[in-house]
Parts: sequence; structure tokens; C-alpha cells
Amino acid sequence: MKILVTNDDGYRAEGISQLRAAMATLGEVTVVAPDRNRSGAGNSLTLDVPLRLFESESGVHYVAGTPTDCVHLGISGAFDFEFDMVASGINDGPNLGDDVLYSGTVAGAIEGRFLGLPTIALSLCTTPSGPRHFDTAGRVARTLVGALLERPLDPGLILNVNVPDRPFSELAGFASTRLGFRHRSERVVPARDPRGRAVYWIGPAGASADAADGTDFMAVSQGFVSVTPLSIDMTRHAALPTLAKWMQSLVIEP
Repeated sequence: MKILVTNDDGYRAEGISQLRAAMATLGEVTVVAPDRNRSGAGNSLTLDVPLRLFESESGVHYVAGTPTDCVHLGISGAFDFEFDMVASGINDGPNLGDDVLYSGTVAGAIEGRFLGLPTIALSLCTTPSGPRHFDTAGRVARTLVGALLERPLDPGLILNVNVPDRPFSELAGFASTRLGFRHRSERVVPARDPRGRAVYWIGPAGASADAADGTDFMAVSQGFVSVTPLSIDMTRHAALPTLAKWMQSLVIEP
């Protein structure tokens, strides 16, 4: 079993060290991660410049690129062997609800799925003043991936996992969840650069808007590990008949 590990917090992050150690109990691990924090990179690929693959003294590979770049390189020819799955994380912070649209952690897992492998994205729901139990998330990762190896799911699924920031013994269990969603983000934060010119920081993510029973937000708030199955197909299939009827009156002018 050969496992490709990536993240979006950078190859020096605590979370990826924990994930690497957890996956090493299950198979042969190769790490390819960004050279720095690339949170919010989403599914972006670097297409305008070539990428270089470096190796640290600890045997971790890193790239001056995005998590998607890292997974693409790892699976598509940077190594002379094939991988069996991709594990992305452990993210320093939650990836709940619509966070998945921006998350580099989730994007790394999605790229693995695009390239035909089973994938999992893992996040620890840290806060600025929280205890940061990355060891808990590492044990969760080992439990889930071990179960996937014994009892595989549909390889088309991407598992988005959010772990409460608490000791492993205090977890309430595992919950199968749907994505909730957040309120709109806070306003941008204006500032000035050293030359007095206006600059803007992207504001914080909004609070949860849909945190009802069954959502990832609710599960984590109750101490459960949230496991949400994601799909690449973004088509809103239920809307296809309505759209087709709406377009019946449309014509292409000669």
C-alpha cells in the first residue's frame, strides 16, 4: 500500500507530520506538500511556470506550488511507482460547509480523485486559543484509512473529515454528515502599506448559517468526528428539466 500525503499548510506543518506518522502504520508513505502555507488555494494548478520537486533532510518532498500541483506531480510522473490512495491534511482549522470550495486541503484530495485514486481530506477544528490535539486527528486518520483498506467504499467518493479539537478519549464517535453552510464572510479589513497605499485583507469566514441536525457543523459541535462524502459532479441534476423547459423559447438568431 503506497499512500501519497499532502496538505495546504506547508510541509513543515504539525498536521502533516502527524498524518505522515499515522499513515506509516498502514503503508509506505510519500509526502509531497507546498513549500509554504497555501490555505485557500482551492483547486488551482500552476500552468505558467515549471515546478521543481525538492526533498528535505527528513525525506519530505516539497514544491513551490499548490496542493493540487503536489498531488498532480506525485501521481502523474514525478515518481517511478504508482500510488494507491491520497490522504490530505491534517489541516490546522476546520473545513466545514462551503469551506470546501476554497480549501487547499480538500483540493488535494479532489485532485487525487480526478486522477483515479480513493482519497480522504482531514482537518482539525482548531481555534486560536484551542488545545490543538493533532494527535487526536492522527488517530482518527489511522482509524478511517485502516477501515477503508479493509472495507473499501465507492472510489468515486471523497471523504471530508473534520475532527473536534479534544482528546481522543473525549470524542463522541463518528457521524455521517452533509455539508452545512456559512453566513457571508466578514467585510475586508483595510490597511495601508509602508508607502501609504491602500491594501485589503480578506475578512474572516462567516459563522455557521445552516448548522442543523445532520450537518458537519452540528456533528463537530457535539463532539463527533464529521465524515462527509463529497462528489466531483457539481451538476444540479434536479434542475435539468426546469432548465430545459425554460430554454425551449430561446432561439439562435441568424
